[in-house]
Amino acid sequence: MTSSKPSTIFNLIRLFETGIVVFLVLLMMVVVGLSALELAVMLWNQMREPPYLLLNFEELLEVLGFFMMVLIGLELLETIKNYLTQHALHVEVVILVAMIAISRKVIILDMKVTTPESMFGIALLLASLSLSYFLIKKGMSLPISRTTFR
Repeated sequence: MTSSKPSTIFNLIRLFETGIVVFLVLLMMVVVGLSALELAVMLWNQMREPPYLLLNFEELLEVLGFFMMVLIGLELLETIKNYLTQHALHVEVVILVAMIAISRKVIILDMKVTTPESMFGIALLLASLSLSYFLIKKGMSLPISRTTFR
């Protein structure tokens, strides 16, 4: 009789986790959809202003930053979906999301107000993530390697 209690609790925890993950997927779908719509509206409004069909540098940075934000949302949605289907968190996907987020930051960075120390920190962070991604992909080709947490 005592052995059924732990399995019942584990089943309840698994059901709770699944419910939360499904809720997060639905919220992420709403966020990504609204962000894509906002990007389209922003681009349409900026291209209707003179000079027509052209973007100035600040507008281009704004559009690219927003575009990258939608990509980050899609990658996060993919991460949540993988967790829901496989009950595993893939480290390489998380690192890719972080790399995209940092790349977005670099794209929209105002070089006039950014300190050299901040630029060095961002470069070091991006290099570290790139090296981590490389090592994980290299390790995945080994027969006994696992890069997921369960």
